[in-house]
Amino acid sequence: MSFSCIVATGNLSDNGAEFMALAVRDWLPKVGVKTLYIEPGSPWENGYCESFNARFRDELLNGEIFYSLNEARNVIEQWRRHYNTKRPHSAPGYRPPAPESIMPMEVKRMMH
Repeated sequence: MSFSCIVATGNLSDNGAEFMALAVRDWLPKVGVKTLYIEPGSPWENGYCESFNARFRDELLNGEIFYSLNEARNVIEQWRRHYNTKRPHSAPGYRPPAPESIMPMEVKRMMH
């Protein structure tokens, strides 16, 4: 079985993430994953990811300061749930892609 992974080759803003990308790029062939490279300055080659990243940045990251990893996880998880279950998306007719469904509890009569 063969898998593909898209790896952006553009410059990153800090060396920590860039070194991480190099480590991932070296690791992928060892686990049997082939890479598809995106040219620097060509976000249209991966439009879905770029669109999501822009929304994530605009709707959450630009307005938050995280003081701990745990706080970041909690806030991002709340945003993710809202994004997937409540926020309207244009592609599915301005409905959320995975709306929450509520199953009514079975009402049982209780003897007094």
